[in-house]
Amino acid sequence: MKENICTIPINDVFAPKCGCPMCRMEAMLEKNYVEYITGAAMEPDIRTDTNNMGFCYTHFNMMVHHGKRLPNALILDTHLDKLMTELIPKEVKGKPDKKKLAKLEEIQHSCYVCNKMDWGMKHLMETIFKTWEKEEEFRQLYAQQPYICMKHYTMLIKAAMNKGVSSKNLPEFYRVTSSLTGGYLESLRKDIAHFCTMFDYRAQGQDWGTSKDSIERSVEFLTSEKVSEKSPFEEDNDK
Repeated sequence: MKENICTIPINDVFAPKCGCPMCRMEAMLEKNYVEYITGAAMEPDIRTDTNNMGFCYTHFNMMVHHGKRLPNALILDTHLDKLMTELIPKEVKGKPDKKKLAKLEEIQHSCYVCNKMDWGMKHLMETIFKTWEKEEEFRQLYAQQPYICMKHYTMLIKAAMNKGVSSKNLPEFYRVTSSLTGGYLESLRKDIAHFCTMFDYRAQGQDWGTSKDSIERSVEFLTSEKVSEKSPFEEDNDK
């Protein structure tokens, strides 16, 4: 995979006008990197990185379910070997090594895929800002999005403020982005409030309106993750 994630057509990501476009962009990056790491990513330099960083549970899980078995085993073979030979030897002498424990802790909080996604999102946001400033058609498309979730609203505004958007255009970008996020937040708040009132006996027979799935939509807005259709407790029972 070439380190040229900016060539991904931004307009195609925003065109569906369904949910948060930044969530869609992040999911696209995640899928691409998981498929890549369990496909043709056998280069020594990449293996060195995966040995040093490891993967979080979420991406280990995706790799196991969506990748081929042999690449997963090869990645684990060298990663486990590094742990065994450098950090958790079977036989030890003397006192615990603070540096080794610190490295172990670091690995448990690092992930190759998460790291690549952060890199990709940073560069894609740079492309979004440039396109937004130069193309009126994209400005209109951006403003027509249903909403931008809280996570990506924060990410976009921070990046825009950090010289992502020119000082001349920053107020307008801030206004439009805040309108998308704040407007959706207001509608969620109304739907949640209506949902609560529907449990009052005085609301018997009244219309639920758009409030029935307001809990799930609120969680998705707040976390940028959809509520699983299957309870995690059910998943535990299946093991």
